[in-house]
Amino acid sequence: MKKTALLKASAATVFAVATSAHAQETIDIGTIVISGGFTPIEEQKYGRAASVITSQEIEQRGITTVQDALRAVPGVSVSGSGDALTQVRIRGAEANHTLILINGVPAAGGDGEYILSGIQTANIERIEVLRGPQSVFYGSNASAGVVNIITKRGGLGHEYGGTVEFGDGYNASARYSYRNDKGGIAVGIARLDDDGYDYSGSNGEKDSVDRTTIDLTGDYFVAEGLKLGFVFRDSDENYDFDSTDFLATTPEGYVVDDPTQRSERKERLGQVYAEYEARGGQMVHRFSYDRTDNEQSTNGGTPTETDRDSARYLLSLGLDGRATVDSNHLLNGIVEWEEDSSSSDPEFERETTSYALEYRGSLQNGLNVQAGIRYDDNKTFQNDFTWTLAASYTLPQGVRLHGSAGTGIVNPSYFELFADSFGFVGNPNLKPEKNKSFDLGAEVPFWAGRGLVDVTLFHDDLTDEITAVFDPVLGSSTFINQAGDSTRRGVEVSGTLEATDTLDLRLSYTYIDAENPDGSVEVRRPRHELLLTATQEFLQGRGSVTGDIRYVADNYDTQFFGSFETKKLPDYVTVDVAAQYSLTDNVKLTGRIVNLFDREYSDVWGFAKRGRTGYIGLSAAF
Repeated sequence: MKKTALLKASAATVFAVATSAHAQETIDIGTIVISGGFTPIEEQKYGRAASVITSQEIEQRGITTVQDALRAVPGVSVSGSGDALTQVRIRGAEANHTLILINGVPAAGGDGEYILSGIQTANIERIEVLRGPQSVFYGSNASAGVVNIITKRGGLGHEYGGTVEFGDGYNASARYSYRNDKGGIAVGIARLDDDGYDYSGSNGEKDSVDRTTIDLTGDYFVAEGLKLGFVFRDSDENYDFDSTDFLATTPEGYVVDDPTQRSERKERLGQVYAEYEARGGQMVHRFSYDRTDNEQSTNGGTPTETDRDSARYLLSLGLDGRATVDSNHLLNGIVEWEEDSSSSDPEFERETTSYALEYRGSLQNGLNVQAGIRYDDNKTFQNDFTWTLAASYTLPQGVRLHGSAGTGIVNPSYFELFADSFGFVGNPNLKPEKNKSFDLGAEVPFWAGRGLVDVTLFHDDLTDEITAVFDPVLGSSTFINQAGDSTRRGVEVSGTLEATDTLDLRLSYTYIDAENPDGSVEVRRPRHELLLTATQEFLQGRGSVTGDIRYVADNYDTQFFGSFETKKLPDYVTVDVAAQYSLTDNVKLTGRIVNLFDREYSDVWGFAKRGRTGYIGLSAAF
């Protein structure tokens, strides 16, 4: 289907928006990774393991939520006790070791992980997943990797469009953008009203999710070389959930249908920034300030509020005298201040000042290197130092070798530091958890460039993992940095094949062996995950049908009932089908069926997953 040119053109547009290069000087550097460092980097030069989910793939596969899109990425495990409470783990790490960004701004305020729920893929341009430690660039909670959700900015001129879909509720979206050679603005609105399904699996009351999101982005060259910009996002979500019975003896009895349980989430994030080019683009200064506010309440109770503020100065310098966007020797340096707090511990807050350097070199023999260091000066707990090193080497026949090594950190939470309730006493002497990682991979083209396969081996060791213990002196529980390593190792495989001019095939496979320091298995990290996808076009490309086959095996989880054992969940296979047909050059008819064969399965003991469900809709782009 010759998608390579489309991907490169899309990447060039995004790159022009994301950098300080003047908008009329669009540079086609091929597919790029926006989140790959302090500034964007070309994918072929990037030594770390990364995956990019494009809007085209999202549309073809009929994916409507980010959590479902991430299930296709090698090295990523997605599990949830219902669609409104979904966790993402990268390479077998804990869920709070994955940092989730939206347009480069952390989605979670305060400490703790961001719980994916009803985030729609409508108005999303791409989702970037970086695997392995990213703390040099993003600080705490990027110990295992980063997910960056990037919304559509639009091309030159006016663009607008929208979607609507019905089936077990509805979802709808609309977007508008305008861009000229001075800058542009984009606004997107998305609404999800999902009737849901009964998480208890007893055919009781459906646990619904409704969410409304507004995205607004803009940038403008106010003077030669000086660009100002902003990002803003507002989401309100309400969702149902069921009760649990810890006295149950079976998975079927653990989750209890309960129509009285409901929760509300409010999420706000934003960023303002200024970029200034000097010396013809050889030197670029970027100042930014961003803020994230989240609120969560249950059954109308007092909400828990968490917030995060951050200010950063970034200096980019082309060491070879060239502009930073195409420099072969680039140096990036940052100074960053960050503060966060939570209403659950109103007397305390965490504050960090960080300093970091990144070097990138492109040598004439096809070798590209990236290296970085970071020092975090923490006001509340111990300081820490992280580093990263990566390389990519392309052989004359097109085979690309890539590898990386580095460290990442996860800071202690408020409760772990300051707890004084529920029988716990905090430990202010805790050290950040630290991940040491390396990976090696090869990207191999075949069949005259119609196919591409990437195989990556990885090994991670988590040290100073924080755990709860009972202290007989205190007469209560507290937290310690436990001895020993939690080890994760495995293989990630991704592949694409243009089998014919109208048939595309994709593959994603992950093998993970994740163990605690005592040798016990880590939960909710399937040992085997396989996704096979086929897209067949018809009627000269006006229509297409896409099928996904997903296989999950050797997934363990703790049963929070009975004797509280950790046991293996049943293996399962699911099939999803999506189709689209262009009614006109601007309007498409869409349809999809989730869980085509109505399989019963679960990622978490006791929580059922959605049965067979059909949807039909329209999408338009002008």
